[in-house]
Amino acid sequence: MPTTAPARRRSRAAVVTLALPDLALLLPSWELHLRAERKSPQTVKSYGDGVRAYLTWVTATDRVPQMDRHQVREFVDALLTAGARPSTAVSRQLAVRRYSAWLTEEGEQGADPLLGLKAPRLDKPVVEPLSDDDLRSLLKACKGPDLRDKRDEAIVRLMYTTGARAGEVANLETGDLNLRDTPPTTVIRRGKGGKGRVVPLAPEVAAAIDRYLRMRRAHRLHDGPDLWLGDRGKGFTYDALHKTLAQRAATAGITGFHPHLLRHTAAHRWLAAGGSEGGLMAVAGWTRPDMLLRYTRAQASARAADEAQRLDLGKL
Repeated sequence: MPTTAPARRRSRAAVVTLALPDLALLLPSWELHLRAERKSPQTVKSYGDGVRAYLTWVTATDRVPQMDRHQVREFVDALLTAGARPSTAVSRQLAVRRYSAWLTEEGEQGADPLLGLKAPRLDKPVVEPLSDDDLRSLLKACKGPDLRDKRDEAIVRLMYTTGARAGEVANLETGDLNLRDTPPTTVIRRGKGGKGRVVPLAPEVAAAIDRYLRMRRAHRLHDGPDLWLGDRGKGFTYDALHKTLAQRAATAGITGFHPHLLRHTAAHRWLAAGGSEGGLMAVAGWTRPDMLLRYTRAQASARAADEAQRLDLGKL
């Protein structure tokens, strides 16, 4: 007996309902995929946290756990209404969009329902770099006789001179260092997007790392590959880096500090000293010029004024 048109429609609707992927069940598989793509631990955590936040909201609001454009927009609106930072809302939405794209690629759902969904508009605040006085105060706050003091001074010097990301610095290994080269260098093996690069080190940075390495020999974990080690015989993590630098900044009297501020500072200092934009992009690991502008626009006018004085174009 032939199937009627209404019956076929009901059958297709049933298939669509049954085909909805189990978002919570598949999340560990996506995280495994991200690690296989060599995404950084911070990226994997950020994406996972974003999807979990979406699923928690879905459950709390008695919605169907599915990828739905309108529902995702409501999720973002709920985040902002609850007082979340705009950047947090953007990262949460990005995580859900990336998860949806992976589900589609893996055949767990049909056409991606979130394809083309735009990210929330995000204000672009101007981030002022740390001044030289701020940096001197921060380094002074790191002075001391302990391993932790030597470690933190080396980390601060490394970050404000190279612009390396906090995650890149936290993941350095002893084998990445070439302190006896001219100039000294370190290898960032897993930068953002899985891209590696070689970063030159200022002599002061190499000397600070060398002082730390000499004291590191007495640590319980000195035979391990991780460059940075914690006090009291413990390891050292990305979160520990954030915590220890925040403590040093508070001691130095620097308000509103976060480790990423050292990346902004490094970019400004490079250009202010006459360094090229291409060189800065290579050292900092940027592949797009717009990222350079984002990190350096706060002091662009001041640098232009200094450059104008050096050029002395009024002289004939």
